[in-house]
Amino acid sequence: MRPSPFSLRAALALLLITLPLPVSAEDLAALARSSGTPDIPGLKMVWLAPWGDPAKAHPWTNIIVHQTEGPAGSARSGALAQAKNPKRRGVTLWVETDGTVYWAVPETMVTLHGDGANRNDNRYIDNASTYRKVVRDNSIGVEFAGNYPDVTTPPTEAQVTAWRVLSNLLRLRYRIPRERIYAHNWIDYKDARYCEGCALAELARAAPD
Repeated sequence: MRPSPFSLRAALALLLITLPLPVSAEDLAALARSSGTPDIPGLKMVWLAPWGDPAKAHPWTNIIVHQTEGPAGSARSGALAQAKNPKRRGVTLWVETDGTVYWAVPETMVTLHGDGANRNDNRYIDNASTYRKVVRDNSIGVEFAGNYPDVTTPPTEAQVTAWRVLSNLLRLRYRIPRERIYAHNWIDYKDARYCEGCALAELARAAPD
């Protein structure tokens, strides 16, 4: 039996996530503590809102991975709409199918994402530490576009490659441990058709520094 495209994509994602980063750990750590709109090796970042002093950023303690159920190109439009109206339902960062990352709103702002950490069934993870605790007020959100019209479509190679750098960058900037990277479906009831953000969260948790 020939492997399905989805299993091949999953195997490729695992391979990509273990490859060396395009920037040393020391350099990435230094970049993560910078201000303004730094050039970050391995990332095509579109800065709609620049970084400030990391010490004055909102005290993020978690990262939540989302998927939009939108077509290719929707990350850009979503990020532009978020930048124009930061209090619309959405996230801080949006990742396009080509790997482009849009930083949409200031890191001091809490956006409207997540549904209150209402999952307490332990289906994906032990929810004892997340139930009603991993919420928008303490979680920076990252939205990946492109799983339309089939919501089970996995992230692209470019998205996985960008996520390897981006997840480390966010962890270093806000001092978030890997175990505090969560898929939307791990903490909230979302969509029975697929597990939103699960593969990406798993990859970020498993990737070496």
